[in-house]
Amino acid sequence: MMLFDLSLPELQRYLPERDEPQDFDAFWSETLAAARKYPLDAVFTQVDYSMALVDTYDVTFNGYDGQPVKGWLILPRNAQKPLPCVVEYIGYGGGRGFPTDWLLYPSAGYATFVMDTRGQGSAWRQGDTPDLPSEGSSPHFPGFMTLGVLDPATYYYRRVFTDAVRAVEAARSHAGIDEKRIIVTGASQGGGITLAVSGLVAGLTAVMPDVPFLCHFFRAATITDEDPYHEIASFLKVHRDKTETVFRTLSYFDGMNFAARATAPALFSTGLMDVTCPPSTVFAAYNHYAGDKEIRAYHFNLHDGGGTHHDLEKLRFLSKVLN
Repeated sequence: MMLFDLSLPELQRYLPERDEPQDFDAFWSETLAAARKYPLDAVFTQVDYSMALVDTYDVTFNGYDGQPVKGWLILPRNAQKPLPCVVEYIGYGGGRGFPTDWLLYPSAGYATFVMDTRGQGSAWRQGDTPDLPSEGSSPHFPGFMTLGVLDPATYYYRRVFTDAVRAVEAARSHAGIDEKRIIVTGASQGGGITLAVSGLVAGLTAVMPDVPFLCHFFRAATITDEDPYHEIASFLKVHRDKTETVFRTLSYFDGMNFAARATAPALFSTGLMDVTCPPSTVFAAYNHYAGDKEIRAYHFNLHDGGGTHHDLEKLRFLSKVLN
């Protein structure tokens, strides 16, 4: 794969105009207020996965529309005081899997709260949370990108982003977690969810979106043939008269618009050969990010980004922001 997007100097300057609806803030304020009418009811049930150095909890909390969402909480055993917590969101198609999948941050001395993604968890790692679209939906292309996309109120990611905010609230509710030291992270779809939370939740300590998805939708859908963005183009090949409607809906969920409201220190990553989440879409969100920020660009990588090399970068970044 050759470089197919802008050059790195061009990416560093790339600041596209944001397509932001006038009622963006009101939409999200009303959405979250409706979710908070239901009790959070976070339940942490200790479970045994034969790991001697961590305590593991099967988590259930109420997310969008009061619907139960699953997760994991993993704490280093015998912690003497409430810990910083890394809340992690999952890539497209994956679910929460098993606690053994999430040991990086507990090994570094942090709590980890992993949110299952509603309706997913059957493509590459199993999940346990159904998606129940209480407002109904509309015809969609297979996948999640166009599920309910003809109206912001019914769009799939309205439910997911609401769950993600409530996941932070659930993490903050646990006695073993320092509620003032919350970090959010995730890769690909998880990175897009991370950006949404960065603009919707106050008081975060750090934000770490890796190769983030769900940014600069129109450019993404017009420069790559890779799914999941290609689901949008495939839908519009059939629904030719719905282009304006679809991109109006997507503007309520664009990582650029959340990034412009973020304040916590951030560490981004991108692969300059990434055809799944093109680097210009990542830099579009990064360059609009309103807080202190850094980015690591991996010149010869696709959607794998920095891999375990970037895990080390993230641990160094956390040491800096937490000390």
